[in-house]
Amino acid sequence: MITTKYVNYKKVLNLSGFHLLIISFWCSLIAVLFHVFHWDWMIIPWVPVALIGTAEAFLVGFKNNQAYERLWEARKIWGGIVNASRSFAAMVYAFEIDNNEVGKFDLEERRKKIVYRHIAWLYAFREQILVPVEWEHIKFEEDKLKNTDKKRHRIIRAGFPDYGRTPIFLKKYLSEEECELQSSYNNFATFLVSQQAKDVNELKNMKAISDFNQMQLQDCLTEFYTLQGQAERIKKFPLPRQFASTAFVFNIIFIMLLPLGLVSEFSKLGDWGIWVSVPFCIIIGWIYIIMELVGDYSENPFEGLMFDIPMLSICRSIEIDLLQMIGEHEDLPEPIASKNGVLV
Repeated sequence: MITTKYVNYKKVLNLSGFHLLIISFWCSLIAVLFHVFHWDWMIIPWVPVALIGTAEAFLVGFKNNQAYERLWEARKIWGGIVNASRSFAAMVYAFEIDNNEVGKFDLEERRKKIVYRHIAWLYAFREQILVPVEWEHIKFEEDKLKNTDKKRHRIIRAGFPDYGRTPIFLKKYLSEEECELQSSYNNFATFLVSQQAKDVNELKNMKAISDFNQMQLQDCLTEFYTLQGQAERIKKFPLPRQFASTAFVFNIIFIMLLPLGLVSEFSKLGDWGIWVSVPFCIIIGWIYIIMELVGDYSENPFEGLMFDIPMLSICRSIEIDLLQMIGEHEDLPEPIASKNGVLV
C-alpha cells in the first residue's frame, strides 16, 4: 500500500518509465517522417482518432472501477479478520465455568495455545495467498525473465526483514508436531482452523465452557473460514481477461494512431507546430498508459507489490493486540512501519 500523499516521481518512472520511452520514440519518429521525409500519406484525420480515444477512456474507466472494487473488497476482508480475531481472543479468555475438575493452569495453557495458533493462522494464510498465479505480474516475471527480484519488486520488499519470515512465526506460535504437518497439507491455514475447532470442542467436553459459549466460538471459526474463502476467491479468479486484454489492446491501437492524427492538426500552425505536437502526443499517450497500469496492478490485491493490501502490517497489528489481551506485555514485536512510502 502506498502511504505517501503524492506518488513519488521515482515510483511513477519505475512503473511506466519504459513505456514513456517507447511513446517518446514513436511520437518523435512520426514527426521526423512527416517533416523531413514528407510522408504525408500516413497521416489520418483527427476525428476517428478522437473517437477511438473516447471509447478507450470509457473502457479503461470501467476496468479501473472493477479493479478498485476487487481492491476494496480485499481490504474489507482483512478488516473483518481484524475484528473477528479480537472477538475470538476475547471470548476465549472471557468464557469460563466455575468447575473445580478443570485445573486453572491447564485451562490457561489451552487458552494460550488457541490464541497462539490463531496468530500462526494469520501468517500461514498470508503466505498462502501470496503464492503467485499465472495472470499476476510477479508470476509473469518468474516465467519469462527467470528472476522475481526485479527492480519493480525489489523497491517494495527491501528493508522489510519480516517479509518472508512466516516459518519463523509458525515455529514460535505452533507446537513442533503442528509445524511438521505443514508440508502434508495443501491448505495449511484451513487445517489450523480445524484444529481450533477441535480444541474448542474439547473445552466444552471438559465443561470448561458452556455449550452456548462453544457455539459462539465455533461461529467465529466459521467466520474465519468465510473470510479466508472470500480472499481466495479474489486470488484465484482474475478480473475477466476479456475486459483486461481488450483494454490493453485498444490502448496500444490508440497510442499508435495518436501521433498520426495529432501531427496533422499541429502542422496547420506551421513547421514549428509539427515539433510542438511531439510533447503533447507524449503526454496524452502517457496518461492513457498510466490509467491502464493503475487498473492492471490494482486488480490483483494479493501479489505482494506496492499496490496491495498491507497484510503483513495487519497481521502484526493483530498479533500485538492478541498478545496484550492474553497478558503478554514484554518483548512485543514492533508494528510494521512504511518504508520508502510503502506499507506491506
